[in-house]
Amino acid sequence: MGAPALAALALMFNAFVWGVSWWPFRDLQERGLHPLWSTALIYLFSLACLLLARPRAWQGFTRNPLLWLLVAAAGMTNVGFNWAVTVGDVVRVVLLFYLMPAWSVLLAWPLLGEKPTAARLARLALALAGVAVVLKTPGTPWPLPESLADWLALLGGASFALTNILLRKLGDVPAPTRILGMFGGGALLALAAGALGMAQGTVTAPVNLPPAGLAVAMALALCFLLGNIALQYGAARLPAHTTSLVMLSEVVFASVSSVALAAAELSARTLAGGALILAAAAWSAWPGAKSQPA
Repeated sequence: MGAPALAALALMFNAFVWGVSWWPFRDLQERGLHPLWSTALIYLFSLACLLLARPRAWQGFTRNPLLWLLVAAAGMTNVGFNWAVTVGDVVRVVLLFYLMPAWSVLLAWPLLGEKPTAARLARLALALAGVAVVLKTPGTPWPLPESLADWLALLGGASFALTNILLRKLGDVPAPTRILGMFGGGALLALAAGALGMAQGTVTAPVNLPPAGLAVAMALALCFLLGNIALQYGAARLPAHTTSLVMLSEVVFASVSSVALAAAELSARTLAGGALILAAAAWSAWPGAKSQPA
């Protein structure tokens, strides 16, 4: 098997981990562990592994304050997505999360100086039309988020777009330092959100997991760690547009697994809106899409 095929398989593994992660998160919640504490546990484990392998990775934070924004963006991505897939319809959450290309159009202008072209605005309109179809239900006059899961998914997608833009701006920073920022953000923001939620009475306190629950948590942490390594391997060996297209397989993994296990409902409205959102995402990832003048 050639290097490009191995790289694509590595990316698909990462997409698979994210696409089916809703199941272990829900399993842990049923055992009494809120997804915020699960997220904190996962990323504390990953952080410890990284620091053991690269103990000096933290030193870059003293020279580049922008890394702290990466910490916040990556942390909010994980808080939003992991919490949303635990409490909401999985397919709906993943589709709203993949509004990310639309957020990228809006954020790339002030942060990267990339003015929106006609093509980018068209992709933005296509994605927003898809979101409107997904959110508009017969009982609501306007296509607005109607649940905590909707808001968390949108927040997670916007934060993911910001994370990707920051990774581009921090391209000259060593990879271990950037990964440290992402792992550290996942741990710190989940801990902070969990503590705030406990103070307000909306998040339950952490519990001592039984051996079976601890095994699920450690397996999930290991899969996220391996998934990130796979992402670094695959993304470094394939063009950016290919990486983006392969990563869309996350939607397939999430949809098939959640529908099979009755954690999501594929209504005609969701399918239609999802088709528009995914079309916009695929268009933004298509070769030449980012270099087109219009």
